[in-house]
Amino acid sequence: MRKSIKGFVSFAFVLLAARPALATCGGGGGGGVGGVAPDAGQPEVYRVSWKVLAPGAEVPKAPEASLAVLWFPTSPEEARGSSLQTSRALALAGARCVATVIVPPNHAAVHNAYQAPANEPLAVLVDGAGGELGRVKAQNGRLDTHEVERLLIGELDRREDALKELFKGAEKKASTDRDGAVADYQKVWAERCLFPSYGKKAAKALKKLGVAVEEAALLGLGPEGLADPDVKNAHSQVEPTLRKGLQAELAARYLDAGEFYRQAAALDPADATPLRFLGELYRHHVGEWDKAREVFGQLLAQPADPIARAVALHGMGKMTIHAGRFADGLAMFQRSIETFPLAITYRNLAVYWFSEKQAEKAAGYMRQALALDPNDGYNQIFGAVYLAAAGKKEEAIRIARENEKVLAASYNLAALWAQVGDRKKAMELLRRHFYEYERFDAVRRQEMQEARDDYMFASLHQDPEFIELTHLASGPGMAH
Repeated sequence: MRKSIKGFVSFAFVLLAARPALATCGGGGGGGVGGVAPDAGQPEVYRVSWKVLAPGAEVPKAPEASLAVLWFPTSPEEARGSSLQTSRALALAGARCVATVIVPPNHAAVHNAYQAPANEPLAVLVDGAGGELGRVKAQNGRLDTHEVERLLIGELDRREDALKELFKGAEKKASTDRDGAVADYQKVWAERCLFPSYGKKAAKALKKLGVAVEEAALLGLGPEGLADPDVKNAHSQVEPTLRKGLQAELAARYLDAGEFYRQAAALDPADATPLRFLGELYRHHVGEWDKAREVFGQLLAQPADPIARAVALHGMGKMTIHAGRFADGLAMFQRSIETFPLAITYRNLAVYWFSEKQAEKAAGYMRQALALDPNDGYNQIFGAVYLAAAGKKEEAIRIARENEKVLAASYNLAALWAQVGDRKKAMELLRRHFYEYERFDAVRRQEMQEARDDYMFASLHQDPEFIELTHLASGPGMAH
């Protein structure tokens, strides 16, 4: 869209994981809507944690991945428009050590290894050693998402049947062949990421035989009685309920959205996606940070897909930084990026480091946010703020004027006008952000403090009108 915006970005196939999107809501680095910008048109609530295989990188293997779905699209356009991006089954499989990997056409080594033609879409299921278990070929130039799901579910069913028999055998051995029973239970325990419920059973059985398992690994399987993440869509009402919540959130009916998200979480407690949306709603829109911490903590204490974990870690990091524990918060941001790269995490790293007056470091994180999705409107406006700070005022002003009606972008538009020296416009848009866009004083307090700390508003920090406008500020904020 913008030549100078795109000039910040160097990317090739990384756009595969991104789709045309609405602006993510909020001030500063943004937030809400489950931490991931929703698609225009029919908003989708599930996002598969596809990672693009970098040049020279190998296919993920055990112990990080018990299984991997390799997707060989022919182009970024094909990948962006595919329902493989929004499959609930594949999204929840990410909570069970199933890696989802996009292999770009220029990755010749992996294409050759799996005899994948560059001009034809293909999906291949592989085991933890990289061995092929099955494939789905394109029909009429497109992959059938349901066929890919069926291939994965079939393999999971086969493995679960084998694990069930192994567990039964161990139970029979326990009274007469302790060592044999222990060996079998340990084999079951080794499959805990694919089958958390069997992992918990194996841990309990091993304890009875005097063998302890790693406590942290056991806690990561979630509380007793929690089912395995549902890849078979047995809880078919979760997705439509979540979608109702997202539609309510986009319409700024935040209390209604929260009720739908809570309903969805109750329908399937093993699904981390409703918790992702609910935690972000509490954190960003409602400002109930105690509830946000509780929800994100629950999410991180059970099997969860990489996107859900990354959103929770980002949210915890943002709240931790606001509480003045800067190093701890930044460490959570780093863990979030390592789990799954999100534009919102990169944007908030940019906000933090610019407030620390490290402009080049901040700009680097801004570039990474843009690289993930240059078509996202919020990213473009956010990037334009840095254009203004870098002295490219004409381009920044043009982007600001074209997006002036975007209520959700009011904070960053205000920052842009502050950078180009238009105090009146900056104050007007800050007022719009705090008192038209935001609906809760708890959020206003946090974001007013962020504005007081934000180096983008340095020219206003001693302005009496700005001080009065941000009088609810709740310190200590983003900077120190």
